[in-house]
Amino acid sequence: MKQVKRCYEVLSHLTEGEVYTWDDLNKYSKSPGRDVKRLLDEGLLKKVGPGLYLLPKKSRYGLLPANENQLVSRFLKTDDYLMFSPNDYNSLRVGLTQLRNETFVYNNKRHEKVRLGRRNFNFKRPNNGFPNKLTKEFLLVDLMNNLDYVGEPREQVKEKVARKVQSGEFDKKLLLSLANQFGKVGTRKFFNQLK
Repeated sequence: MKQVKRCYEVLSHLTEGEVYTWDDLNKYSKSPGRDVKRLLDEGLLKKVGPGLYLLPKKSRYGLLPANENQLVSRFLKTDDYLMFSPNDYNSLRVGLTQLRNETFVYNNKRHEKVRLGRRNFNFKRPNNGFPNKLTKEFLLVDLMNNLDYVGEPREQVKEKVARKVQSGEFDKKLLLSLANQFGKVGTRKFFNQLK
């Protein structure tokens, strides 16, 4: 009976809808392995990633999934990352139509593909770093950095990007600055030739 009470005591410290690391749960129990296993078995906690647990929040439609930003920040143990979907490249209107079921997370800690919650995350450590905020100019630079990934003919994409830049839809000064700061060598050359 005492084991059951200890298990629920852990639960009393948690908030619905929050993601917890193993270290967080370890603070509330003398035997976290046993207590967490029991909570998982009873469906009161959900494992949402390596060493990550969610106390699900209930809605009238069922259990709500974990918040993406909270999942990623708890997994990385930092808020220093830039998260976006490669599907965002399509919003640049350069003729891309590919859809991907993953999310890019640029960070300084991990480089791997991981499933967190119900989503696939591709954690990358770009050599040239990444900005604090996602802009359409950075997205264009990143598209050129990842031409092999997009699944479209490289030269056609380059021509369309060049036309878009020349049309004035992007802040050229910001675009060049971001290309020189975060672009690969080929990306920097490409944008500097468009001056």
